[in-house]
Amino acid sequence: MIVGYHIVFGMYGFWLPNDPRGSWSAFVGAWELFRAGGRATRTQSRRSVAADSHDAAVRIRTKLSLKYPPVRLTHKQRLAVAGGFGQYFRERGLRAWACAIVPDHIHLVLESGSYDPKRLVVQLKGGATRALKQQGIHPLKQYADEHGTVPKCFAKGQWVVYLDPDDVGPAIRYVNNNPVKEGLPSQVWPFIAETMTSRSAPPRG
Repeated sequence: MIVGYHIVFGMYGFWLPNDPRGSWSAFVGAWELFRAGGRATRTQSRRSVAADSHDAAVRIRTKLSLKYPPVRLTHKQRLAVAGGFGQYFRERGLRAWACAIVPDHIHLVLESGSYDPKRLVVQLKGGATRALKQQGIHPLKQYADEHGTVPKCFAKGQWVVYLDPDDVGPAIRYVNNNPVKEGLPSQVWPFIAETMTSRSAPPRG
């Protein structure tokens, strides 16, 4: 029985569609990326492939072909992203069990419901982007075009793992430990406390 989702998505440049470790993409949309790193490396793995052995030189060379510098969120920008997420969850009554916002990617553990998790990620990215723009701290604002349109600061796509009750506890622990692994302090976002106290606790695992 599916009771939740572990969702991972990145900032621009974090995990390219032709990353040699595999990706969640089926197509490389930019010719420069294809020329530097080849075709998409789609994987259906349910486990993280971040630590898999691979040709790091190819991965680094491909990133150098990006149109814009890879996005790495500052502390202030991470707070803005969290604010955008919190507003979205409150407005829609959704429950988040864990969230880690590190400079180049984001982890979420969410209660399942009558929504498409992939569509939800698109909406979360939109809410976070609005918050960044409103505060004047969008990480790619210096690349705005003549109409004031800024490039997207989030990468396309996401990685979704469907969780049964036994998976939830380990997923929450993994996500809560992620900032520490990245050299950041532990994170306790207000919207996690709000959604956790308003309803029952997640299934144990």
